[in-house]
Amino acid sequence: MAQPTMSVSPYWELTFDADGDVDTAQRDRLLTGVKQHKIRDLIVFSHGWNNDRSGATRLYSRFFEPIPRLAPATARIGYAGVVWPSMRFCDEPIPDLPHTMAVAATPGLDDGTRHALLETFPGRATVIERIARLLEQRPPEEGELEEFGRLVRELVDAVPPGPQALFAADTLAEGVPQDEPEMFTGSAAAACEEFAAALAGCASDGEEPAFALPNPWDGAKELLRQATYYAMKRRAGTVGERGLGPLVGRLARAVPGVRVHLVGHSFGGRLVSFALRGLPEGVRTVKSVTLLQGAFSHYAFAAQGVLQGHQNRIDGPLVCCYSRFDQALSTMYPLASRMAGDARGLVGEVLGAKWGAMGHDGVQSVPGTRAFGLAEALSDGKLPTSGCVNVDAAAVVRRGGAPAGAHSDIVHPELARVVLAAGRIT
Repeated sequence: MAQPTMSVSPYWELTFDADGDVDTAQRDRLLTGVKQHKIRDLIVFSHGWNNDRSGATRLYSRFFEPIPRLAPATARIGYAGVVWPSMRFCDEPIPDLPHTMAVAATPGLDDGTRHALLETFPGRATVIERIARLLEQRPPEEGELEEFGRLVRELVDAVPPGPQALFAADTLAEGVPQDEPEMFTGSAAAACEEFAAALAGCASDGEEPAFALPNPWDGAKELLRQATYYAMKRRAGTVGERGLGPLVGRLARAVPGVRVHLVGHSFGGRLVSFALRGLPEGVRTVKSVTLLQGAFSHYAFAAQGVLQGHQNRIDGPLVCCYSRFDQALSTMYPLASRMAGDARGLVGEVLGAKWGAMGHDGVQSVPGTRAFGLAEALSDGKLPTSGCVNVDAAAVVRRGGAPAGAHSDIVHPELARVVLAAGRIT
């Protein structure tokens, strides 16, 4: 497949592996190119769940496209796209990208998702085939569900060797670094039942669903989905702190005058936020961070968060765009994030308040956080120039079907304008 063309120039790609090691040739091209082009503002975008380089490039091209006409004619803007090993399930539609239309939702694994699992978790082919067979057969014995849960845990390597083990937690209450979610430590059958009930609620589209005891196998694929996303969450923190943060520091030394603006979607929001923790001491070149439907704890920057105070490493604001139409973060994320030992009876708003995500309701419990609607945030001079800022983006982030809802509905000129406003490029 031909690589999609990029809508803006100059553009640089930055590829990282799961441990945060960067492609050094790409890194050096960025360092040289930013200096040669006399770039003043560099916008660095990180995707979230994503299956391949072409998909990431397509997203960046579509998002960046309106920026040249929205920015001042005198602006000297460069663009960079982060590519890191993550995946999405192919039954999740992406609005505005018809060639990545979701496959029909089925209890089993479609070919695209099976291939993505094989690419994302190399050396696990046997485990993936056994998982796929159980999803297709749906045996009635509860012991088979527990076997399914064991295989899922084996697939994602719940506590992996190497540096990634240190990057799973978002809050201190999770027990840095290795406490695990309830979905890994408790009953797989019970977890599948909860996911099945949550999926039924999403499919009802706000209407009261007919009462029926869910088949736990209806939630088994969701357990697999959320377990793989837990691995992506862990990788995002690793790549941010060990990879992107040090690279931004290196860029600051090579081109001291460049202003860096970090943008992240979904787990990419976690990646660019953890990059703040990886910045070398004294580096102040990050002028803004914009989170689009961030898939990590809304308490990450609070007193109990592992990123407490790191918003102060930005010489500008941390802007968190969120939407109530994001079902992936409003419904599934809290269920998947609940830690071992937490009360299983917590549901709905209570569960979401404790284990909620940035992209559902914004930054929480950080003193001085400001809140705006999208239109107000885009008014001249309204967006604060420092601190945490929540922007309700539901006016545009609203399209998408179950199970993810509007989670990937981020390609809008209004959100590009938020990035420009946050970076004071307007």
